[in-house]
Amino acid sequence: MRRTATILLALAAGMAGIAHAAPPMQTVESVDLKRYAGMWYEIANFPMFYQRDCVGDTTAEYTLHTDGTVGVNNRCRTKDGDIDAASGSATVVDGSNNAKLEVSFAKPFKGDYWVIGLDPDYRWSVVGTPDRKYLWILSRSPQLPKEELDKALAAAKAQGYQLDELRYTPQK
Repeated sequence: MRRTATILLALAAGMAGIAHAAPPMQTVESVDLKRYAGMWYEIANFPMFYQRDCVGDTTAEYTLHTDGTVGVNNRCRTKDGDIDAASGSATVVDGSNNAKLEVSFAKPFKGDYWVIGLDPDYRWSVVGTPDRKYLWILSRSPQLPKEELDKALAAAKAQGYQLDELRYTPQK
């Protein structure tokens, strides 16, 4: 009896996990890299190790290279007032219509960069990873009007993100 109860409990727990598992993440249909290139301001993120010293004024600038790669230049202000910067490159994942990129700041390590929300006028973007561990809300301006921020947040929620850990980035 005890063994049967243990097995039933394990099955129920497994089924509960399946029922609450988020569906596979979807990207936007396509990204026009020419329109996407340029400066983006970080509005919010899920805290990550590489940004542990950043306290504000975080930006990402994307430049198109003739070989098809995308240059990535990330910057932020640290608590000392210094600017921390990291440069890398991104390559488009084949068949993704430019909505999935692999970014590298130190070869051979690569990270996923999936555009999961994008304003039709490219005023804001929501970027995540398929495991939902990382999330960035980016804007073309240092502040994003509440109505637009709500749309970006809705795009993240629609992809199964729980926004409890979302940290807003101070911008000057």
